[in-house]
Amino acid sequence: MNVRRRLISGSALAAATALGLGALTGCSGGASAAGNTDKLDVVASFYPMAFLANEIGGSHVHVTTLTTPGQEPHDLEISPRQIAGLQDSDAVLYLKGLQPSVDKAVAVSPVRTKIDAATLTTLEEHGTEVGGHAAEHAEGGHGDEEQTGKDPHIWLDPVRYAQVAKGVGSAFAKADPKHRADYEKNTDALVKRLDELSTHFADGLAHTRTKVFITTHAAFGYLAERYGLTEEAISGLDPESEPSAVRVKDLQKLAKADGVTTVFYETLVSDRTAKTIAGDVHLKTDVLDPVEGITDKSRGKDYFAVQEANLKALQQALGAK
Repeated sequence: MNVRRRLISGSALAAATALGLGALTGCSGGASAAGNTDKLDVVASFYPMAFLANEIGGSHVHVTTLTTPGQEPHDLEISPRQIAGLQDSDAVLYLKGLQPSVDKAVAVSPVRTKIDAATLTTLEEHGTEVGGHAAEHAEGGHGDEEQTGKDPHIWLDPVRYAQVAKGVGSAFAKADPKHRADYEKNTDALVKRLDELSTHFADGLAHTRTKVFITTHAAFGYLAERYGLTEEAISGLDPESEPSAVRVKDLQKLAKADGVTTVFYETLVSDRTAKTIAGDVHLKTDVLDPVEGITDKSRGKDYFAVQEANLKALQQALGAK
């Protein structure tokens, strides 16, 4: 859709240097392919944003993604080549607060349409425990173990994700009014599927033996709150943070008190900590995928398939009746 290549501004190049961005690691499709097509050229920060862009935009958009499959999105450092790709795009779809290097690059980019998914729904402060009472089993509570902050993992709650989808649809229609009717139709279809997914979760988790589940990474707080569960995370919102010995001990006590059978880990982060905690108290381990990217290890080829697999894993671990 951009027929004329924009020159990279001095401020953008300065930002790239200031960020210390080294190797030219790519976005899917290559940074050179980010813009200058006859479609609405959209740069998405990572998979959940790219999925929305493709589902809503359909044949009218050309989508490239800054985070490659298998890359941990939180660790992304956007390259100068990717910053240049932003100059040639018509729109960028990102989630402010999840990937700091993307936030900085978007802030200095002249791209016309900037869509921050965090502004299209509500974000909450979440820590290592979300949605319940489990902290009472720990001696003195979590204390300094509770790492709180604005939780960016809104896409794991189908209801919030649907709210974001509506906002993206409106932004696409404004940026490319010629195809407004198609964007609105595609948005409605996606929201309907997300509503159906939410119903599957609500029905599938309504009657379970326990409501508490343990994960390595505090990514499922919104999902837990939505469906009446308690998420207990080994680490906080940062998937790379290491738990203390006190936190590990508390989780093992909690598992026994609440009848927890499984410690969940995710596909893009090491399972070492989960297996250590599970092994000490003879628990199982299983995957609960935060759907931050699709790889050959994912239990499905898209957002909906992986979320249905997550539901099955939770039903088994929680003893669904």
